[in-house]
Amino acid sequence: MKIALAGPGAFGIKHLEAIRNIDGVEVISLIGRDLDKTQAVADKYGIGHIGTKLEQALALPEVDAVILCTPTQMHAAQAIQCMKAGKHVEVEIPLADSWAEAEEVLKVQRETGKVCMVGHTRRFNPSHQYVNKKLRAGELSIQQMDVQTYFFRRTNTNALGAPRSWTDHLLWHHAAHTVDLFAYQTGERIVAANAMQGPRHPELDIAMDMSIQMKSESGALCTLSLSFNNDGPLGTFFRYICDNGTYIARYDDLVNGKEEPIDVSNVDVSMNGIELQDREFFAAIREGREPNSSVAQVLPCYKVLYHLEQQLTD
Repeated sequence: MKIALAGPGAFGIKHLEAIRNIDGVEVISLIGRDLDKTQAVADKYGIGHIGTKLEQALALPEVDAVILCTPTQMHAAQAIQCMKAGKHVEVEIPLADSWAEAEEVLKVQRETGKVCMVGHTRRFNPSHQYVNKKLRAGELSIQQMDVQTYFFRRTNTNALGAPRSWTDHLLWHHAAHTVDLFAYQTGERIVAANAMQGPRHPELDIAMDMSIQMKSESGALCTLSLSFNNDGPLGTFFRYICDNGTYIARYDDLVNGKEEPIDVSNVDVSMNGIELQDREFFAAIREGREPNSSVAQVLPCYKVLYHLEQQLTD
């Protein structure tokens, strides 16, 4: 399977590293805004074709699928562009930064029949998979999820601390992980959601702090705190308070409520959530099926985000 990747930044490189571990898949085209930086990444990963425009990769008949790690504001339009060009597409989270665009991506996916998967990585992290298996087996029931998503980004930088050409967003990007995961883990619709946000940054023009509360159909609760002002441990930390135990997930690692480590090394074929996400994308293409985290499956998350945005702008 031959792949094009657009966006050789911090997250694009995570995908390139992951694909190195997957047999039968080759990245043959790399698209980035800066030709010199793109060439340097292409040289490191042995990618023969580079360009600055997505259509340069889409014009290659041998390209089967595209992974989009481009700025949030480009995701929906580029996902549509890929499918209309006859390519399967995996678009990094978030699918879109508006409800109308998210709906349009699903419409085009249904029209073209192409695999369209969204990078909701928490569905694939071994830590969350471990909890999910217990939930599906009826061994656990979530009473409450408490989630902290904390970064220190008072300047416009990416996950590697490098300058970023676009502005990130706590609601449409970082909250999307938890909104989707809460519904996915409970297996229920989110029936109530409320949000508050702090002051907007004078230059970035985004809220730097946000608080979200949600409730599922059975009454399970989720409290999500997000901040770009946190000068401390960075990342997202999930506490599952269940009827039969407490679990704390930190990316691919898991501990119980007493901070005792839980071995999740045998949950899946890898301990790397990004690699597992990519494996699912490629497998869905080969098997002609809908992937976990398809655009259809994650669309309800974006409906919730849309309603929260309306609350915050009213």
